[in-house]
Amino acid sequence: MPAAAQTETQPTGLPLPRFASLRADEVNVRTGPGPRYPVEWVFVRRNMPVEIVAEFDTWRRIRDWQGTEGWAHKSMLSGHRTVMMQGEVRTLRREPTEDSPAVARAETGVVGSLEACDSGWCRVEISGFEGWLKSNEFWGVYPDERIK
Repeated sequence: MPAAAQTETQPTGLPLPRFASLRADEVNVRTGPGPRYPVEWVFVRRNMPVEIVAEFDTWRRIRDWQGTEGWAHKSMLSGHRTVMMQGEVRTLRREPTEDSPAVARAETGVVGSLEACDSGWCRVEISGFEGWLKSNEFWGVYPDERIK
């Protein structure tokens, strides 16, 4: 996690920034923290990872993988960690090593569940396939983040 994420906390007591995922198939993202603010866009992808960068009451300022930010109600977010593949097609490995046999391949934009991370490798589940990826092959974890 970035140094700021390790020390900065909000009313929830959770660190900022932190990753979460979208709980619903449609999530309104507003220009400000409240229903009176206009909807700027709508996410239409359940489980997509987002980064929570600020909190205000029951509202969370979120950032997507492209860096776009806006406000969503906390009820639309889940603490379940997910990841989104980026760049070229990625190979899930049986073990956390470069020469380990392939389990599956995932294309850019594919979303999976994050299970664990250690030493630059993360265990993920994508469409029923479980395997290991380098943590820099997708979006949804901080550099050198450890997850048990």
